Amino acid sequence: MDISIFGMGYVGAVCSACLSNNGHNIIGVDVSQEKVDLINSGASPIVEPGLAEMISKGIKNGNLSATTNSIKAVENTSVTMVCVGTPSMANGNLELNYIKAVCHDIGLALKGKNEPHYVVIRSTVLPGTVKDIVIPALEKASGRVAGRDFFVATNPEFLRESTAIFDFYNPPMTVIGQMDDETGQLIATLYQELDAEIICQPIEVAEMIKYTCNVWHAAKITFANEIGNISRGLGIDGRDVMKVVCKDKKLNISNYYMRPGFAYGGSCLPKDVKALTFKALSLDIKTPMLSQLMASNQNQIQNAINIVKSLKHRKITLLGLSFKSETDDLRESPFVELAEQLIGKGFDLKIYDKYIDYARVHGANKEYINCHIPHVSSLLVSDLQAAIDHGEIIVIANGDKSFKGVLENLSQEKKIVDLHGFMTHASDENKQGICW
Repeated sequence: MDISIFGMGYVGAVCSACLSNNGHNIIGVDVSQEKVDLINSGASPIVEPGLAEMISKGIKNGNLSATTNSIKAVENTSVTMVCVGTPSMANGNLELNYIKAVCHDIGLALKGKNEPHYVVIRSTVLPGTVKDIVIPALEKASGRVAGRDFFVATNPEFLRESTAIFDFYNPPMTVIGQMDDETGQLIATLYQELDAEIICQPIEVAEMIKYTCNVWHAAKITFANEIGNISRGLGIDGRDVMKVVCKDKKLNISNYYMRPGFAYGGSCLPKDVKALTFKALSLDIKTPMLSQLMASNQNQIQNAINIVKSLKHRKITLLGLSFKSETDDLRESPFVELAEQLIGKGFDLKIYDKYIDYARVHGANKEYINCHIPHVSSLLVSDLQAAIDHGEIIVIANGDKSFKGVLENLSQEKKIVDLHGFMTHASDENKQGICW
């Protein structure tokens, strides 16, 4: 495939070398004559193990060249990758002037092309950048229409400095943001020989995936550092702690808790978060991340209340009260707090939870239910249909499997708020999800 790559910095130079090594014809483009001259001489413009040798090989084989002439580069290729920098501004937002300038140049080149051309944004950009910045800039400069005269995709990179070539050939996954299936399939052919899943998603989803991955890495580092700081304060080697924590691949290093949804609860997580952050405070150790976990959890409860309030109905049915389905455990259940806040705000609330209904008569939690939260337990109803009939808004709280059928079969005049994740689509007028 004939590919032009704009930006001969870290990402652009590595991608140029690797794709040329795979047999593609690559034209690197940069405004810096110095970088262009280095590449054309077989040298690397950046320090990266193995890159100079791979660039030299591409130049000798005739698969790789570099130029400052953007028009010529686009005219002689069918795919253009954008790998220019998106540095931070003082307020934390992205500086997109490089992206805008490159898109303008690419657009000018597209004016003279009759055959389809594909523009792939490999730079790290926030969700909405392609839609609001890239496509308008390309259309304005070219006088052509995206999706008809040219096509746009994103292809976020997952390259680490010093191991970039290895990472290119051994990615955890290949993510492609596509505006249509044909474009996604074309870009996917560039990576079909790699032993990694190719994931095609809408462009905005792919943009968000890249940021989510990077912020998650930052969160893991911060978490490990705060655990390390507390451990050191207690005379413990934090490395020994985290080494064992990482051996648990079922829960700790897994996708088990990595699903957007409602607040956490139960007898363990709230109690232990509060205890460990209290211990850190007693040791005069600052834990900004851990100390905000409960506040963030509380915010998710408020988000649910805001969604209910926005639907402008007063009769509410809450399906599920225990923090987890198939249990009668109400300790630190976020749904109890949700119910209490709805009551306090004057909503006409009914609650259905067959496990709690049984427990208040027969279970070990009978005393807790009847004595500690009588204002909530008094709103429990034993009949599911009666509960549904009451509510103008049906709030699905926990993951009781019977609630999925309620979601699927509910009449259109009822509003749904799904806190668990039974919905298979994003929120609409009648069905609102907590994170979707």
